[in-house]
Amino acid sequence: MILTEANIKLWSRIGSRPTFGLGVIELAKVYDDLLVISSDVVTSAGLEPFCRNYPGQHIDVGIAEQNMIGIAAGLASEGFRVITTTFAPFQTMRCCEQIRVNLGYMQQKVCMVGLGSGLVLGTQGFTHCCFEDVAVLSGIPNLTIISPADCGEIVKALFAAIEHNQSVYIRLTGGQRNPIVYHDDYNFKIGKAITLTKTDRNNVDVTIIAAGSMVFESLESAKLLEADGISASVVNMHTIKPLDTAVIDDACLRSKLIVTVEEHNVIGGLGSAVACYKTSLQKSPPQIMIGIPDSYCKPGDYQYLLNHYGLKSNQIAEKIKQKITQ
Repeated sequence: MILTEANIKLWSRIGSRPTFGLGVIELAKVYDDLLVISSDVVTSAGLEPFCRNYPGQHIDVGIAEQNMIGIAAGLASEGFRVITTTFAPFQTMRCCEQIRVNLGYMQQKVCMVGLGSGLVLGTQGFTHCCFEDVAVLSGIPNLTIISPADCGEIVKALFAAIEHNQSVYIRLTGGQRNPIVYHDDYNFKIGKAITLTKTDRNNVDVTIIAAGSMVFESLESAKLLEADGISASVVNMHTIKPLDTAVIDDACLRSKLIVTVEEHNVIGGLGSAVACYKTSLQKSPPQIMIGIPDSYCKPGDYQYLLNHYGLKSNQIAEKIKQKITQ
């Protein structure tokens, strides 16, 4: 899928879930064997245009998420390219055993899309907010986990996932008017991180490794750090499993500090994965993990919760400055 100025602006304006729905239409134009299975979320997932245009390629199982995975695995075993979708906590935690057995153990290939992951559904409380999904799924073998940085990358990830050799979980973060990270087309490859900031320096003070909605916030925080004389490099680690370890190796050689930023629990997410890999290195710089602490708070809107958990760019920059100047 090629990104253009027009579709980049459109997708950013409508947000992650409607972009997913439009992305599925683009997939259906290419793949006659595509099936989309949803769990009573046709409107919420932006799938109404797809259902109108491709009614024979959609199945709604109702509020029966575990059945959704079982049906998807069966259809995948018959050669169909299958996408499942519902809200992130129900796509992952409610279906965990079915994902483990049918997709991980039996290796049936399904692309799962978790809607509204992270904090964006904060007004509905932490039954619908989901900052545990990566931790829940990352221990299951034969499963890839992607957290797109913006709406354009959602569509890129869908096209890559449908051709991938194992099941994929795509984690959608952010809401409407999703900030744009990529203003031009680029090459997206599962498992290959993208360094977004260019510098003439061989070494930098800090490398920020981010995923999902936090990529844009990290880019903004890097600008604030640079204004204070702190050199910063930003990496979009869109694939959380498997990690691009070569990028981490390079960051550890060139940086005084590694920072991971994610809209996820600091336990079991991107930060934990990077830290775990770093234990295999003979020498690596210190790391701070910025994300959601291992606790629940009161419900609130998206911006309130991002501020509450210190996930805005100025807050990220301040945490990094405090560590750098210690």
